[in-house]
Amino acid sequence: MARPPKALPPLEWLAPRLRVTRALSLALFVGLMVLLTANNLWFANLHGARVEVILAVELMPLLLLLPGMLLGSARAHAWTCFVVNIYFIKGVLAAFDPGRALFGWVEVGVSLGLFVSALMYVRWRFQHDRRVAGEGATRYQ
Repeated sequence: MARPPKALPPLEWLAPRLRVTRALSLALFVGLMVLLTANNLWFANLHGARVEVILAVELMPLLLLLPGMLLGSARAHAWTCFVVNIYFIKGVLAAFDPGRALFGWVEVGVSLGLFVSALMYVRWRFQHDRRVAGEGATRYQ
């Protein structure tokens, strides 16, 4: 037996949460890019590797998602949730290296914050879009 669908929150409740989670996602997304760039330019010991190659490899997944994130695409935010796990794992590995522990924990914090804010943006964006389309407008108000 199927359960009845959950009530959708009202638009007045969803709108401010969408603005906050989108702004937070964008800030943390750009913050992660700045963190990776700053670390590779000034602090990382690359053992003779070319900085621009390392930066290109590390930033390419984020640069592919950047246009969608700037436009507020829910799909880009959802893909960001998948991609940011790479940086979370990289941060955890760096956190256990005594020479890179601070960078590692900062990367873990930024990537975790980005994951949560992007995930909540996707959830609330789809609820908002369903509500705007008229779903649940008569039953749950």
